[in-house]
Amino acid sequence: MTAVGPVAPVEGAATGVGLRHSLRLLGSARWRRRNLTFDRISFFAVFLVVPLVGYIAFVVSPFVQAAYFSLTSWTGFSPSIPFVGLANYTKLLDDEIFLKALGNSVVLALVLPTVTLVLAMFFATLVTVGGSSRGNVRGLAGSSFYRIVSFFPYVVPAIVIGLIWSQIYDPNSGLLNGVLTRLGLDSFTSFAWLGEVSTAKLAVMFVIVWGLVGFYMVLFIAAIKGIPAEVFEAARVDGAGRFRTTVSITIPLVRDNIQTAYIYMGILALDAFVYMAALEPGGGPENSTLVISQRLFTTAFTQGQFGYACAMGVVLAAVTLAYAGLVFAVIRLTGGRDEVAE
Repeated sequence: MTAVGPVAPVEGAATGVGLRHSLRLLGSARWRRRNLTFDRISFFAVFLVVPLVGYIAFVVSPFVQAAYFSLTSWTGFSPSIPFVGLANYTKLLDDEIFLKALGNSVVLALVLPTVTLVLAMFFATLVTVGGSSRGNVRGLAGSSFYRIVSFFPYVVPAIVIGLIWSQIYDPNSGLLNGVLTRLGLDSFTSFAWLGEVSTAKLAVMFVIVWGLVGFYMVLFIAAIKGIPAEVFEAARVDGAGRFRTTVSITIPLVRDNIQTAYIYMGILALDAFVYMAALEPGGGPENSTLVISQRLFTTAFTQGQFGYACAMGVVLAAVTLAYAGLVFAVIRLTGGRDEVAE
């Protein structure tokens, strides 16, 4: 059987005839018998059907159930599931604690990805192309050591990081206050970093950045390593400094990696449940560090309002999707794909 290739457009009518002929040939029983072999069918079943079924069963189905339960007043333990429509969503608009948690989550989603990825890109640039300006393009001396040290916090589970830093922030026996008072800063004696409205959110954000910057640094290092060294050498010959090279060459060429990292980091920031549960299990002073996931957990398992908690979960999912869409839109509007393509 002759292989079927693309149909070349000749005239308008001829093109339509050729296309219809190709479609009839692809749909013929002879083509199907030859191509739908056992190996092909088993391949599709294992690598397409099974993952799709798993995704529907463990991702799509729970989300659909949560969306349905958000329209009920289910307590989570009773057999009856009264339908209340949009009452839970109307109630959310008047829930000051939830609105506070929503605001905190949005602030984390705006601040954490920006700070974390800027620091990660800065360190990744230093250890890849930030070395001597003479000779071959290379990173700082001992860059391998810096990679290992910076990645180490990411190896530690998030709950452990939270518990460690909760001890460091301890107002009476914490390491941070001990060091500051040793330096003569007596105002930090018994200072409650996690107990003051002015410092609680900043202290928590610092821990999250500290725990994740190493991972994204390694991610950006891998992306920068994929850029030909000749590109950086040409920029050096043209007289571009390190900052100019980073802004005009490195960032545009790894923009897709930055976009992916920004979305993942934003999703983590919108959740942040593990870090908050370890550092501020009660939501912090005046709920200054309370996030949606914490409020959802308390509403469901402490107050027994699973329907209302599911409504919070649906709102969180909607905010997450909106955040991802916003990131994609910003990347597209800034001409990222055009720059990379050139």
